[in-house]
Amino acid sequence: MRLVDYLDKGASLGGEAPCLTMGDTSLSYGEVQALTHRIARGLDRSGITPGEHVAILSGNDPVAFASVFAISRAACVWCPINPRNEAAENAFVLDAFDCVALIFHSKFAGLVDELRASLPKLRLLVCLDALQPFAPSLAQWLDGVDDAPFNAVPVSDLAMIPGTGGTTGSPKGVMLSNQNLETMTALTLMGYPFEGRPVYLAMAPLTHAAGVLAFPILVLGGEVVIMPYPDIGMFLTLAGQHRATHTFLPPTLIYMLIDHPALAETDLSAMQCFWYGAAPISAARLEEAIDKIGPVMAQLFGQTEAPMMISMMHPRDHFNKDGSIARHRLSSAGRPGPLVQVEMMDAGGKLLPRGERGEIVVRSRLVMDGYYKDPQATRAASRDGWHRTGDIGYLDPDNFLFIVDRAKDMIITGGFNVYSAEVEQALLRHPAVQDCAVFGLPDPKWGERVCAVVQLRQGQSADGDEILASVKAGIGSVKTPKSIEIWPDLPRSKVGKVLKREIRAQVLAAGKPSDG
Repeated sequence: MRLVDYLDKGASLGGEAPCLTMGDTSLSYGEVQALTHRIARGLDRSGITPGEHVAILSGNDPVAFASVFAISRAACVWCPINPRNEAAENAFVLDAFDCVALIFHSKFAGLVDELRASLPKLRLLVCLDALQPFAPSLAQWLDGVDDAPFNAVPVSDLAMIPGTGGTTGSPKGVMLSNQNLETMTALTLMGYPFEGRPVYLAMAPLTHAAGVLAFPILVLGGEVVIMPYPDIGMFLTLAGQHRATHTFLPPTLIYMLIDHPALAETDLSAMQCFWYGAAPISAARLEEAIDKIGPVMAQLFGQTEAPMMISMMHPRDHFNKDGSIARHRLSSAGRPGPLVQVEMMDAGGKLLPRGERGEIVVRSRLVMDGYYKDPQATRAASRDGWHRTGDIGYLDPDNFLFIVDRAKDMIITGGFNVYSAEVEQALLRHPAVQDCAVFGLPDPKWGERVCAVVQLRQGQSADGDEILASVKAGIGSVKTPKSIEIWPDLPRSKVGKVLKREIRAQVLAAGKPSDG
C-alpha cells in the first residue's frame, strides 16, 4: 500500500465520516480525498513528475497533512521538514534531499523567502494559507484544477525521506519505502487495542511520530484531531470533548500531564491506547500515569530508520496475571514485534546469548532502504546483515527488551561500565525529580566520573546530597553520580528529548561541577 491508500481505505468505509479535525473545522474523508486529487493534479500541472521529492514545512495543520497524501497520489516522495529546525538545517535538508517543490505555511514565509535564493533545485513554492510576493497561495495555485480522480504511476517504492536528528552532525536522509510503512502500520494494528472507529488526538508534531501513527487510524476510518501547538490544558479539554481513543506523548509531556490539576476532572474513559516513547520513561512516573490516566498506557520503541515498532508493550503487559502492576517490566521497551527479529550483538559482530548485554540489532521489513545518497553510512548501519541501532540492551527470559543505554553514552569509570539510563531511572525515582541527564566527564583518577543534572518537579524542593543519597541506596556507590547540579529547566530537542550532549558541554564550559 502507498500512503494515499490508507486515506482511500478509510474513505471506503464512509466518505462522510470526519477525517481531519482542528478547532471548529472538520474535513470529511470525501473532502480530504477531493483535496488530494486536486493537489496531485496541481503538482502534475506544475511539472513535478513521479519520483521527485516534495517537502512540506508547516506546524500541525489539516491541509498540510492532507498534502502528504496528495504527494503520494502524485507518486512523489514526501520530505517532512521539521518547523522547529534552525534555518541552516532546513536549507541543508531541502538541498541534500533534492527537493524540487515546497509547500509551506505562511508562518514560515519569512524563512522560505530567506532560503529560496540558495536553493536552485526548488522549482515550485506554494503557500498553504496566504498569497506571498514570491509564491501563490494553495487556493490560487489550484484555481481551475478539478478533483477528478488522479493517481500517478509510481516509479519506485520510496515513500518518504525524513531526516535524522542531526545532533552528531548534518542530518541524514532516511529512505522509508511504502513497504516499511506498511509493516509499521501492520505491527501497530496487530500489537495494540483498536475497537470501533478510533479518534486519535495528535499533539505531537505530524512531521514526527504523530504523523506516522495516524496511518493505522485512517485505515480504520478513524478521526485525527489535530492540535496546532502543544498545550496540556487544551489536550485534556480535547481528549474529553472528542472522546479520544488513541494518542501519543513523549515522557516529558506525560510528566506534565500527570501533574496537571485538570487531569482528575477529565473524562478519559474512551481512551484505549495512550502511546509513550521517543525517550526512556521513569518507571515510577509510568506507574503514576497508569494510576491517574488508566490501564491504557502502551509503549513503543523505534527509530527513524525502523519507525516506531521495533518493540511494543500492549497495555495489558503493564500488569501481572493477578492484575497488579508489573513493576519489574515497567522499565522495559516491550517485546519485539511479530514481524521483527531482535538480537544483541558484540563489537565483533557476534550474536550474544539471551540475557547478555550488547548492541540491539534488528532484521525486518520495517528497516529503512538506506540513507539517501550515503552508501558509506548505509553500509555502517547494516553491516553483518543486521540493522545496528546504536542502543545497548538485553532480552529477559520473557522476551522483554530492556534498553540500558545508547552505546555512545556508556560511562567507563574505574574499569566499570555504568549505563547512564540506569542511573537516570534511579534519579527519577526520587519524588522531587522531574527530569534528568547523566553523563561522564574526564577524571584523572577514574578515567571518567559519573555526573548528573536534574530538574525538579514544580513546587518540589530537594538538595543534591538528599537526591544522591537516595540513588546510592538504590544502585550502590559505583553508579551514583560523583557530582550533581539542579537546573530550573533542561534543554530539549525538537521532539522533547533531553539534550545530554548540550548539557555536558555546558557543564564542561562552566568548569568543575559542584558536588551537590
